[in-house]
Formats: sequence, structure tokens, C-alpha cells
Amino acid sequence: MNIPEGRPPERLRALPSRLTNHAALTANRIVDQAFAQAQVRRYHYALLAALEEYGPASQAALGRRTGIDRSDMVATVNDLAGRALVERAPDPEDRRRNIVTITAEGRRRLAELDRLLARAQDEFLAPLPPADRERLVDLLTRLADHHGAPSGRRSPEPG
Repeated sequence: MNIPEGRPPERLRALPSRLTNHAALTANRIVDQAFAQAQVRRYHYALLAALEEYGPASQAALGRRTGIDRSDMVATVNDLAGRALVERAPDPEDRRRNIVTITAEGRRRLAELDRLLARAQDEFLAPLPPADRERLVDLLTRLADHHGAPSGRRSPEPG
């Protein structure tokens, strides 16, 4: 029997969970490499995207929206504030809480990161024609919506 080296057994090759995991690992690698070129991480993008879409928010609210843990949130906000991409100010209603706001520079940087991420998505989906890409996104969205977010820690977006 002439079996290609490194080929897993057919019963493994046909498992949707295994295929999804393999695809996710590949997608994450491609996205991480793209973000590394821009000297950002997923947390940076997720935080900027949440602020741009939903407006100013407390660090706790941002953590819930993005899946970023509290300790990682502080470091991420500090990093983005140091780059002048976000501003942090005490909440006038509760001085113990900070409100984070995206800056004009943060919006400009987010637009650059959107373009970078779009290229990474194209690289990941390269073997699929546009109709298959749309179908894949539809199927993955339905699976994610059906199963909901896992309890506890989530991976930060994007994937």
C-alpha cells in the first residue's frame, strides 16, 4: 500500500471538528503574522474595533465585548494610550472607573489594520471562490451563533 507520508487516517480527515481546528490554527497564524508586521496584536485590533463600533466604554465593558481578560485589558489600554490611539479618563459618574475613547489617530490606525486584516483573510481563503467564501462565513456564523460563546475566557477577535 502506497500511503503519502504525513497523511492522517481518513477517519481523522473527515472530522469537522478536526478540520475546523486545523483551519483556525492556519487562520490565526496568518492573522498574527499580518498584525506582527504592523506591530500590533489581536487585543489591539479588538479593542479599537469595539471602541469604533460602540463608542467610549469602561474597561470592564470592553473586556466583556472583546473577551479580553481584566489584567490583559489594563496592559492593552496602557499600550494603546501610549501610542495615542486611545484616551483614558475617569468616568464622571464613578471616579473609580475609567472610560476609554478611541482617538482620531486610533481610527486612522484601525482603518489601516482593517486593510491588513482583509489581505490576511484573502490569503487564508485563497483556494475558495467568492461564493464558497460567503457560504463558509454563513456556515461558521450559524455554528457560532448556535453554540454561543464558550463560558469563561474567550479568544480575542479577530480569528
